[in-house]
Amino acid sequence: MPQPAPKPYLTIRGTGSHEIEVKRSRFICQLARATDEEQAQEFIAGVRKRYWDARHNCTAFVVGAEQRRERSNDDGEPAGTAGVPMLEVLRRRGLTDTVAVVTRYFGGVLLGAGGLVRAYAGAVSEAVDAVGVVERRPVALLAIGADHARAGRLENELRAAGHAVRDLRYEAAGVRIEVGVPEPELAGFHAWLAEASGGTAEAVPCGRTFLELPWTG
Repeated sequence: MPQPAPKPYLTIRGTGSHEIEVKRSRFICQLARATDEEQAQEFIAGVRKRYWDARHNCTAFVVGAEQRRERSNDDGEPAGTAGVPMLEVLRRRGLTDTVAVVTRYFGGVLLGAGGLVRAYAGAVSEAVDAVGVVERRPVALLAIGADHARAGRLENELRAAGHAVRDLRYEAAGVRIEVGVPEPELAGFHAWLAEASGGTAEAVPCGRTFLELPWTG
């Protein structure tokens, strides 16, 4: 039985850092992608090693596109004032495969429980805004064969029609064009290809991957 197609999901665009200051305390948020708990913990360990002299390195992560795993840690802050608010930001944004570490350098002024919650959540939220969010959309990979004379024109037509050309491979027998197509659009793509090529080109399935699209929702 064929495996069901994976679903689209949101994650951060990539690794990044953002710092805020609240009443002289510095809150430095480091963000990274992680596809499983092991990767998340490796990133956390690296940040804690880098900022070993900080009073707190609080953490939160969500991993897994289908069955999600979540963890948070207050790292010595009062219970529920750091890791949980950080995790709630990731949940509210609908993010997964994302790990956040907020390093705090104490500025000498106590913030109180409410102030800590706002500071840790704000650090993560501003960091996500700074790094950016993408939608990872699953697509079927199709390989199209074309002779050398026809390949350039077919590639241009594919791109002009908005299809995602992922790879071009020039071989002695011709050119292999790899295209990513959302699975619900496969039937329409095959019909388009038949018309565009006059029935001379055929698309053969060769796997699955994800396209990453900017997310502004």
